[in-house]
Amino acid sequence: MTQLSVNVNKIAVLRNSRGGTDPDVLQAARACLDAGAHGITVHPRPDRRHIHAEDVLALSALTAERGVEFNIEGNPFAPPREGYPGLLPLCAQTRPAQATLVPDGDGQLTSDHGFDFGRDAERLRPLIAELKTYGCRVSLFVDAGNPDIAEAAAIGADRVELYTGPYAEAHAAGDATAMLALFGDAARRAQAAGLGVNAGHDLSQDNLAEFLRTVPDVLEVSIGHALISEALYDGLDATVKGYLRLL
Repeated sequence: MTQLSVNVNKIAVLRNSRGGTDPDVLQAARACLDAGAHGITVHPRPDRRHIHAEDVLALSALTAERGVEFNIEGNPFAPPREGYPGLLPLCAQTRPAQATLVPDGDGQLTSDHGFDFGRDAERLRPLIAELKTYGCRVSLFVDAGNPDIAEAAAIGADRVELYTGPYAEAHAAGDATAMLALFGDAARRAQAAGLGVNAGHDLSQDNLAEFLRTVPDVLEVSIGHALISEALYDGLDATVKGYLRLL
């Protein structure tokens, strides 16, 4: 069964828009886990626009207490600054089950592309090795059309996370056939290289089942924006359970 990791960034966005502690990120994560989610994902950014380093520490303790996976996403090349110690120091402190490396810049609204291995592979190699000394499984964010997906295995990664934004866009437009073929091919190429396959970005209850029927052996989906949006209408418990039924 594909595992569901709930990204709780959007809870923090709402909290930060007003200041204070409401809505409570930790309480929301507990509700997701109580509903059956298999893990929690966060993507702390240097500008602290949503999840803060303090949240990462608290959620690490919660997931350890519950015996579920904690996945920390982020740009390993982003330098530390006030309020953000850097991705690797956060992982060293919290020892997540998985570190997902993403090439996002400060100015990006959201992650929208994967790594260019021709440019980034040798810079990533020592960082992946360091993360493994912390006990982290390492996943790299990649585009389905990247011809060099196998390079992720060569530099030490355990998994890739397929950036599913283009699939979600095609599905919303009414014809995802070509995109599903592209993603199925990407998954097979990754698996042939010995990599596990995760997927995430703009996956929702509307498009998830078709994706998983076509793309083979997806180990984990990380879902935040759509899940939290749907939960505004149906509640976290019902929404998480809806995803679990699809999985």
